[in-house]
Amino acid sequence: MRLYFDYNATTPPAPEVVDAMVAASRDAFGNPSSVHHDGQRAKASLDAARSAVAGLIGAESSEVVFTSGGTEADNLALRGAAAVAAEADRRHVIAAAFEHEAVLNTVKALARAGFATTVLPLDATGILSPDCLRDALTAETAVVSVMHANNEVGTIQPIAELCAIAHERGAVFHTDAVQSAGKIPVDVRALGVDLASFSAHKLYGPKGVGALWIRRGVRLAPVLTGGRQERNRRPGTENVPGIVGFGVAADLAAARLEHEGARVAALRNRLEEGVLARVPGTDVNGARGRRVPNTTNISFAGVEAESLLIALDLEGIAVSTGSACSSGTLEPSHVLKAMGLSSHRAQSSIRFSLGVSNTERDVDRLLDVLPAVVERLRSLAPALP
Repeated sequence: MRLYFDYNATTPPAPEVVDAMVAASRDAFGNPSSVHHDGQRAKASLDAARSAVAGLIGAESSEVVFTSGGTEADNLALRGAAAVAAEADRRHVIAAAFEHEAVLNTVKALARAGFATTVLPLDATGILSPDCLRDALTAETAVVSVMHANNEVGTIQPIAELCAIAHERGAVFHTDAVQSAGKIPVDVRALGVDLASFSAHKLYGPKGVGALWIRRGVRLAPVLTGGRQERNRRPGTENVPGIVGFGVAADLAAARLEHEGARVAALRNRLEEGVLARVPGTDVNGARGRRVPNTTNISFAGVEAESLLIALDLEGIAVSTGSACSSGTLEPSHVLKAMGLSSHRAQSSIRFSLGVSNTERDVDRLLDVLPAVVERLRSLAPALP
Protein backbone atom coordinates (compact mmCIF):
# COMPACT_ATOMS: atom_id res chain seq x y z
CA MET A 1 0.00 0.00 0.00
CA ARG A 2 1.36 3.41 -0.99
CA LEU A 3 1.46 6.32 1.44
CA TYR A 4 0.85 9.89 0.26
CA PHE A 5 2.53 12.85 1.98
CA ASP A 6 2.28 15.39 -0.84
CA TYR A 7 -1.10 17.04 -0.30
CA ASN A 8 0.29 20.53 -0.98
CA ALA A 9 1.01 19.47 -4.56
CA THR A 10 -2.52 18.18 -5.06
CA THR A 11 -5.28 16.37 -3.21
CA PRO A 12 -7.36 13.42 -4.39
CA PRO A 13 -10.87 14.56 -5.27
CA ALA A 14 -13.38 13.60 -2.60
CA PRO A 15 -15.88 10.90 -3.64
CA GLU A 16 -18.71 13.40 -3.22
CA VAL A 17 -16.90 15.74 -5.62
CA VAL A 18 -16.52 13.06 -8.27
CA ASP A 19 -20.17 12.05 -7.96
CA ALA A 20 -21.32 15.66 -8.28
CA MET A 21 -19.14 16.23 -11.35
CA VAL A 22 -20.47 13.12 -13.06
CA ALA A 23 -24.04 14.21 -12.35
CA ALA A 24 -23.34 17.73 -13.62
CA SER A 25 -21.76 16.38 -16.80
CA ARG A 26 -24.87 14.34 -17.44
CA ASP A 27 -27.66 16.58 -16.16
CA ALA A 28 -26.32 20.16 -16.36
CA PHE A 29 -24.77 19.95 -19.82
CA GLY A 30 -26.34 23.17 -21.13
CA ASN A 31 -24.42 26.37 -21.76
CA PRO A 32 -24.95 28.57 -18.68
CA SER A 33 -25.30 31.62 -20.93
CA SER A 34 -28.27 30.11 -22.77
CA VAL A 35 -31.71 31.33 -21.75
CA HIS A 36 -33.57 28.05 -22.30
CA HIS A 37 -34.24 25.44 -19.61
CA ASP A 38 -31.05 23.44 -20.12
CA GLY A 39 -28.89 26.54 -20.01
CA GLN A 40 -30.59 27.85 -16.89
CA ARG A 41 -30.16 24.50 -15.19
CA ALA A 42 -26.44 24.76 -15.78
CA LYS A 43 -26.46 28.37 -14.56
CA ALA A 44 -28.23 27.31 -11.36
CA SER A 45 -25.44 24.79 -10.76
CA LEU A 46 -22.85 27.56 -11.20
CA ASP A 47 -24.73 29.83 -8.83
CA ALA A 48 -24.87 27.13 -6.14
CA ALA A 49 -21.15 26.46 -6.47
CA ARG A 50 -20.36 30.18 -6.37
CA SER A 51 -22.30 30.51 -3.12
CA ALA A 52 -20.44 27.54 -1.62
CA VAL A 53 -17.00 28.96 -2.48
CA ALA A 54 -18.06 32.37 -1.17
CA GLY A 55 -19.26 30.77 2.06
CA LEU A 56 -15.88 29.12 2.64
CA ILE A 57 -14.04 32.45 2.45
CA GLY A 58 -16.54 34.85 4.03
CA ALA A 59 -17.49 36.56 0.77
CA GLU A 60 -20.52 37.48 -1.29
CA SER A 61 -21.14 35.14 -4.19
CA SER A 62 -21.20 38.02 -6.68
CA GLU A 63 -17.54 38.73 -5.82
CA VAL A 64 -16.31 35.25 -6.88
CA VAL A 65 -14.96 34.86 -10.42
CA PHE A 66 -14.20 31.33 -11.58
CA THR A 67 -10.94 30.66 -13.45
CA SER A 68 -9.00 27.68 -14.76
CA GLY A 69 -6.96 27.50 -11.55
CA GLY A 70 -4.79 29.40 -9.11
CA THR A 71 -2.28 30.46 -11.76
CA GLU A 72 -4.93 32.16 -13.88
CA ALA A 73 -6.42 33.76 -10.77
CA ASP A 74 -3.01 35.20 -9.85
CA ASN A 75 -2.51 36.50 -13.37
CA LEU A 76 -5.95 38.09 -13.50
CA ALA A 77 -5.36 39.76 -10.14
CA LEU A 78 -1.92 41.20 -10.87
CA ARG A 79 -2.27 42.01 -14.55
CA GLY A 80 -5.84 43.24 -14.20
CA ALA A 81 -5.14 45.52 -11.23
CA ALA A 82 -1.86 46.78 -12.71
CA ALA A 83 -3.55 47.72 -15.99
CA VAL A 84 -6.16 49.81 -14.18
CA ALA A 85 -3.57 51.47 -11.93
CA ALA A 86 -1.38 52.35 -14.92
CA GLU A 87 -4.17 54.63 -16.12
CA ALA A 88 -3.43 56.76 -13.05
CA ASP A 89 0.35 56.56 -13.59
CA ARG A 90 0.86 54.05 -10.79
CA ARG A 91 3.32 51.59 -12.31
CA HIS A 92 5.05 49.90 -9.38
CA VAL A 93 4.37 46.30 -8.31
CA ILE A 94 5.58 44.62 -5.11
CA ALA A 95 5.69 40.90 -4.32
CA ALA A 96 7.42 38.76 -1.72
CA ALA A 97 10.38 36.55 -2.62
CA PHE A 98 8.60 33.36 -1.47
CA GLU A 99 5.63 33.71 -3.82
CA HIS A 100 4.51 30.93 -6.13
CA GLU A 101 5.96 31.17 -9.63
CA ALA A 102 2.50 32.16 -10.88
CA VAL A 103 3.04 35.47 -9.07
CA LEU A 104 6.81 35.86 -9.48
CA ASN A 105 6.80 35.20 -13.21
CA THR A 106 3.83 37.52 -13.66
CA VAL A 107 5.77 40.24 -11.84
CA LYS A 108 8.69 39.63 -14.24
CA ALA A 109 6.30 39.94 -17.17
CA LEU A 110 5.01 43.24 -15.81
CA ALA A 111 8.62 44.45 -15.49
CA ARG A 112 9.14 43.68 -19.18
CA ALA A 113 6.01 45.71 -19.87
CA GLY A 114 7.54 48.76 -18.20
CA PHE A 115 6.44 48.45 -14.57
CA ALA A 116 8.92 49.04 -11.76
CA THR A 117 9.00 45.95 -9.54
CA THR A 118 10.24 45.14 -6.06
CA VAL A 119 10.67 41.62 -4.65
CA LEU A 120 10.81 41.71 -0.86
CA PRO A 121 13.16 39.50 1.18
CA LEU A 122 12.09 37.60 4.27
CA ASP A 123 13.77 36.36 7.42
CA ALA A 124 14.89 32.85 8.37
CA THR A 125 11.47 32.08 9.87
CA GLY A 126 9.80 32.57 6.49
CA ILE A 127 7.78 35.59 7.66
CA LEU A 128 7.67 38.91 5.80
CA SER A 129 8.38 41.90 8.02
CA PRO A 130 5.71 44.63 7.87
CA ASP A 131 8.48 47.23 8.09
CA CYS A 132 10.07 45.74 4.98
CA LEU A 133 6.86 46.31 3.04
CA ARG A 134 6.40 49.80 4.49
CA ASP A 135 9.89 50.82 3.31
CA ALA A 136 9.26 49.49 -0.20
CA LEU A 137 5.98 51.31 -0.84
CA THR A 138 5.94 54.47 -2.92
CA ALA A 139 3.28 56.83 -4.22
CA GLU A 140 3.46 54.89 -7.51
CA THR A 141 2.84 51.46 -6.01
CA ALA A 142 -0.13 49.90 -7.82
CA VAL A 143 -0.33 46.35 -6.49
CA VAL A 144 1.14 44.39 -3.58
CA SER A 145 0.99 40.59 -3.63
CA VAL A 146 1.84 38.49 -0.57
CA MET A 147 0.73 34.87 -0.26
CA HIS A 148 -1.33 33.88 2.77
CA ALA A 149 0.37 30.54 3.48
CA ASN A 150 3.54 29.36 1.81
CA ASN A 151 3.31 26.17 -0.23
CA GLU A 152 6.76 24.86 0.76
CA VAL A 153 7.22 25.65 4.45
CA GLY A 154 3.63 26.42 5.40
CA THR A 155 4.29 29.74 7.14
CA ILE A 156 1.30 32.05 7.54
CA GLN A 157 1.91 35.72 6.80
CA PRO A 158 0.47 38.67 8.79
CA ILE A 159 -1.78 39.56 5.87
CA ALA A 160 -4.15 41.90 7.72
CA GLU A 161 -1.24 44.03 8.96
CA LEU A 162 0.53 44.03 5.60
CA CYS A 163 -2.69 44.91 3.81
CA ALA A 164 -3.36 47.86 6.10
CA ILE A 165 0.13 49.21 5.38
CA ALA A 166 -0.38 48.89 1.62
CA HIS A 167 -3.75 50.62 1.80
CA GLU A 168 -2.18 53.58 3.60
CA ARG A 169 -0.33 54.28 0.33
CA GLY A 170 -3.33 53.58 -1.89
CA ALA A 171 -2.11 50.25 -3.28
CA VAL A 172 -4.36 47.32 -4.15
CA PHE A 173 -3.52 44.21 -2.08
CA HIS A 174 -3.66 40.66 -3.47
CA THR A 175 -3.04 37.44 -1.58
CA ASP A 176 -2.56 33.98 -3.02
CA ALA A 177 -4.62 31.90 -0.59
CA VAL A 178 -4.36 28.67 -2.55
CA GLN A 179 -2.54 26.85 0.27
CA SER A 180 -4.56 28.22 3.17
CA ALA A 181 -8.19 27.73 2.09
CA GLY A 182 -9.54 24.52 3.54
CA LYS A 183 -6.66 24.19 6.02
CA ILE A 184 -7.24 27.22 8.23
CA PRO A 185 -10.16 29.67 8.45
CA VAL A 186 -9.95 32.20 5.63
CA ASP A 187 -12.14 35.30 5.88
CA VAL A 188 -11.28 37.71 3.10
CA ARG A 189 -13.02 40.61 4.83
CA ALA A 190 -11.18 40.06 8.10
CA LEU A 191 -7.90 39.93 6.16
CA GLY A 192 -8.79 43.25 4.53
CA VAL A 193 -7.48 42.24 1.11
CA ASP A 194 -8.81 43.42 -2.24
CA LEU A 195 -8.09 40.26 -4.25
CA ALA A 196 -7.56 36.62 -3.26
CA SER A 197 -6.76 33.54 -5.35
CA PHE A 198 -7.98 29.98 -4.73
CA SER A 199 -7.63 26.57 -6.37
CA ALA A 200 -10.03 23.62 -6.17
CA HIS A 201 -7.49 20.81 -6.39
CA LYS A 202 -5.76 21.91 -3.19
CA LEU A 203 -8.91 21.15 -1.15
CA TYR A 204 -10.10 17.84 -2.61
CA GLY A 205 -11.73 19.34 -5.68
CA PRO A 206 -10.87 18.88 -9.37
CA LYS A 207 -7.82 20.20 -11.20
CA GLY A 208 -8.28 22.97 -13.72
CA VAL A 209 -10.68 25.06 -11.62
CA GLY A 210 -9.90 28.07 -9.46
CA ALA A 211 -11.39 31.34 -8.33
CA LEU A 212 -10.44 34.94 -7.80
CA TRP A 213 -12.28 36.88 -5.11
CA ILE A 214 -12.61 40.53 -6.09
CA ARG A 215 -13.75 42.90 -3.38
CA ARG A 216 -16.79 44.87 -4.45
CA GLY A 217 -15.68 48.19 -5.90
CA VAL A 218 -12.22 47.05 -7.02
CA ARG A 219 -11.65 47.69 -10.72
CA LEU A 220 -9.94 44.97 -12.70
CA ALA A 221 -9.15 44.83 -16.42
CA PRO A 222 -9.86 41.43 -18.03
CA VAL A 223 -6.78 39.48 -19.11
CA LEU A 224 -8.69 37.58 -21.81
CA THR A 225 -10.96 39.07 -24.44
CA GLY A 226 -14.21 37.43 -25.46
CA GLY A 227 -17.73 37.18 -24.13
CA ARG A 228 -19.37 38.59 -21.04
CA GLN A 229 -19.13 35.60 -18.73
CA GLU A 230 -18.20 36.01 -15.05
CA ARG A 231 -19.50 39.59 -14.95
CA ASN A 232 -17.27 40.63 -17.86
CA ARG A 233 -14.12 39.67 -15.99
CA ARG A 234 -13.32 36.20 -17.35
CA PRO A 235 -14.73 35.39 -20.81
CA GLY A 236 -15.31 31.85 -22.01
CA THR A 237 -17.93 29.20 -21.38
CA GLU A 238 -17.60 28.08 -17.78
CA ASN A 239 -16.38 24.59 -16.85
CA VAL A 240 -19.68 23.61 -15.23
CA PRO A 241 -18.74 20.10 -13.94
CA GLY A 242 -15.43 21.35 -12.55
CA ILE A 243 -17.03 24.35 -10.88
CA VAL A 244 -19.74 22.15 -9.39
CA GLY A 245 -16.97 19.94 -7.99
CA PHE A 246 -15.26 23.03 -6.54
CA GLY A 247 -18.49 23.99 -4.81
CA VAL A 248 -18.91 20.56 -3.24
CA ALA A 249 -15.26 20.58 -2.14
CA ALA A 250 -15.76 24.01 -0.56
CA ASP A 251 -18.78 22.79 1.40
CA LEU A 252 -16.86 19.73 2.61
CA ALA A 253 -13.87 21.86 3.60
CA ALA A 254 -16.04 24.24 5.61
CA ALA A 255 -17.72 21.35 7.44
CA ARG A 256 -14.52 19.58 8.48
CA LEU A 257 -12.23 22.59 8.92
CA GLU A 258 -11.93 22.70 12.71
CA HIS A 259 -11.74 18.96 13.39
CA GLU A 260 -9.53 18.06 10.46
CA GLY A 261 -7.07 20.87 11.12
CA ALA A 262 -6.48 19.69 14.69
CA ARG A 263 -6.19 16.04 13.62
CA VAL A 264 -3.71 16.73 10.84
CA ALA A 265 -1.66 19.08 13.04
CA ALA A 266 -1.24 16.27 15.58
CA LEU A 267 -0.05 13.93 12.83
CA ARG A 268 2.32 16.57 11.44
CA ASN A 269 3.81 17.10 14.89
CA ARG A 270 4.17 13.35 15.39
CA LEU A 271 6.02 13.08 12.10
CA GLU A 272 8.20 16.10 12.72
CA GLU A 273 9.19 15.14 16.26
CA GLY A 274 9.86 11.57 15.15
CA VAL A 275 12.17 12.66 12.34
CA LEU A 276 14.14 15.03 14.57
CA ALA A 277 14.50 12.34 17.23
CA ARG A 278 15.38 9.41 14.99
CA VAL A 279 17.44 10.99 12.21
CA PRO A 280 20.58 12.95 13.19
CA GLY A 281 21.41 16.11 11.26
CA THR A 282 17.84 17.22 10.66
CA ASP A 283 16.27 20.65 11.10
CA VAL A 284 12.85 22.16 10.49
CA ASN A 285 12.82 25.03 8.00
CA GLY A 286 10.70 28.06 8.86
CA ALA A 287 8.61 29.12 11.82
CA ARG A 288 7.20 26.11 13.66
CA GLY A 289 4.43 27.95 15.45
CA ARG A 290 2.92 29.99 12.63
CA ARG A 291 2.12 27.42 9.96
CA VAL A 292 -0.79 25.72 8.30
CA PRO A 293 -1.42 22.51 10.28
CA ASN A 294 -0.49 19.99 7.62
CA THR A 295 2.98 21.09 6.49
CA THR A 296 6.56 20.59 7.61
CA ASN A 297 9.75 21.17 5.65
CA ILE A 298 12.82 19.35 7.00
CA SER A 299 16.45 19.44 5.90
CA PHE A 300 18.57 16.28 6.00
CA ALA A 301 22.27 17.19 6.20
CA GLY A 302 24.43 15.17 3.83
CA VAL A 303 21.55 13.98 1.67
CA GLU A 304 20.49 15.22 -1.75
CA ALA A 305 16.74 15.76 -1.51
CA GLU A 306 15.95 14.38 -4.96
CA SER A 307 17.72 11.13 -4.08
CA LEU A 308 15.78 10.89 -0.83
CA LEU A 309 12.50 11.53 -2.65
CA ILE A 310 13.23 8.73 -5.14
CA ALA A 311 14.37 6.33 -2.39
CA LEU A 312 11.17 6.93 -0.43
CA ASP A 313 9.10 6.54 -3.58
CA LEU A 314 10.64 3.11 -4.08
CA GLU A 315 9.46 2.32 -0.55
CA GLY A 316 5.94 3.36 -1.55
CA ILE A 317 6.01 6.78 0.13
CA ALA A 318 5.30 9.99 -1.82
CA VAL A 319 6.92 13.22 -0.59
CA SER A 320 8.13 16.39 -2.30
CA THR A 321 11.15 18.65 -2.57
CA GLY A 322 8.91 21.72 -2.88
CA SER A 323 6.45 23.21 -5.34
CA ALA A 324 5.18 20.74 -7.91
CA CYS A 325 5.25 23.56 -10.46
CA SER A 326 9.05 23.76 -10.04
CA SER A 327 9.78 20.02 -10.16
CA GLY A 328 12.47 18.96 -12.59
CA THR A 329 14.66 21.99 -12.00
CA LEU A 330 18.17 21.54 -10.61
CA GLU A 331 18.00 24.86 -8.81
CA PRO A 332 17.45 24.87 -5.04
CA SER A 333 14.08 26.07 -3.77
CA HIS A 334 13.67 29.81 -4.27
CA VAL A 335 11.61 29.87 -1.06
CA LEU A 336 14.36 28.36 1.08
CA LYS A 337 16.99 30.56 -0.56
CA ALA A 338 14.84 33.63 0.15
CA MET A 339 14.87 32.57 3.83
CA GLY A 340 18.67 32.72 3.79
CA LEU A 341 19.32 28.98 3.80
CA SER A 342 22.51 27.82 2.13
CA SER A 343 22.25 26.09 -1.24
CA HIS A 344 23.37 22.83 0.39
CA ARG A 345 20.65 22.98 3.01
CA ALA A 346 18.03 24.02 0.48
CA GLN A 347 18.99 21.10 -1.74
CA SER A 348 18.72 18.67 1.17
CA SER A 349 15.19 19.63 2.22
CA ILE A 350 12.00 17.61 1.92
CA ARG A 351 8.42 18.83 2.27
CA PHE A 352 5.93 16.55 4.01
CA SER A 353 2.31 17.66 3.60
CA LEU A 354 -0.50 15.63 5.10
CA GLY A 355 -4.20 15.24 4.43
CA VAL A 356 -7.43 13.39 5.05
CA SER A 357 -6.19 9.88 4.30
CA ASN A 358 -3.15 10.01 6.59
CA THR A 359 -3.20 8.15 9.90
CA GLU A 360 -0.84 7.56 12.81
CA ARG A 361 -0.02 4.23 11.22
CA ASP A 362 1.10 6.02 8.05
CA VAL A 363 3.33 8.35 10.03
CA ASP A 364 4.84 5.49 12.00
CA ARG A 365 5.53 3.59 8.79
CA LEU A 366 7.37 6.60 7.40
CA LEU A 367 9.37 6.94 10.62
CA ASP A 368 10.29 3.25 10.49
CA VAL A 369 11.58 3.52 6.93
CA LEU A 370 13.21 6.95 6.91
CA PRO A 371 16.27 6.52 9.20
CA ALA A 372 17.71 3.58 7.25
CA VAL A 373 17.07 5.29 3.92
CA VAL A 374 18.85 8.44 5.05
CA GLU A 375 21.77 6.46 6.51
CA ARG A 376 22.18 4.55 3.26
CA LEU A 377 22.16 7.71 1.15
CA ARG A 378 24.69 9.38 3.43
CA SER A 379 26.99 6.39 3.16
CA LEU A 380 26.89 6.68 -0.62
CA ALA A 381 27.78 10.39 -0.57
CA PRO A 382 30.13 10.96 2.39
CA ALA A 383 31.60 14.09 0.82
CA LEU A 384 28.35 16.02 1.02
CA PRO A 385 28.12 18.50 3.93
